[in-house]
Amino acid sequence: MTRRPQAGLTLIEIMVASAILVIMMSLAWRTISNTSDARRNFEAYEERNHELRMALDRVVRDFEAAYISGNEDQSQTHTRTMLIAKPRSPVPSVRFSTLGHRPLWADAHESDQTVIEYMFRTDPDHTDRTDWIRREQRRQSNQPPEEEPSDYDILAHDIVNVKIEFFNWKTVEWIDTWDTTQSDGQRGFLPTRARITLTYKNGEGKELKLTTEARFQMQEQLLLSPT
Repeated sequence: MTRRPQAGLTLIEIMVASAILVIMMSLAWRTISNTSDARRNFEAYEERNHELRMALDRVVRDFEAAYISGNEDQSQTHTRTMLIAKPRSPVPSVRFSTLGHRPLWADAHESDQTVIEYMFRTDPDHTDRTDWIRREQRRQSNQPPEEEPSDYDILAHDIVNVKIEFFNWKTVEWIDTWDTTQSDGQRGFLPTRARITLTYKNGEGKELKLTTEARFQMQEQLLLSPT
């Protein structure tokens, strides 16, 4: 009696099939990985873009509610209402009074009036990065600003620089300084517009700029007559 040979795969066929399977799995993994990386990059771009645009929107809303009072006691070293802007690197120093404060509690004994200041800090976790900071006093007073309780918020992380210019409607020019507390400055009036330019780096390290403008609603000082 003769035994019929058993059908099956040879070693070469198994090796070829395994190689094809490995190649297919490698291509599938690369496709999934690339898709996941693209999704993460897109989400990071959207989050970054949202953060920067929200920062500019916040500054615009602050400037639009800015005001100065004609009932100030000019003998005080620190006035309660003002707009003082000085160019600095990487972020200009800007301090001004505004009606945009929102009390968080009904019995907070706070009004809509407040003083806002823009500044910068070095990121404590990344010393090569600069953050744009917004400081808001809880109440207006004639005390030094650093002695008043304040809330600090980060407007934008890791920026290159910020440039703020003000349009002087009396001289019809853009300038980067403003001071309503000095007689030789812009005492008694505010600019009509502010132009804010924010420079940052994208994921490839290329510097990009975002620019917007804010319109001051009250250029003339508020003056309350005694009743």
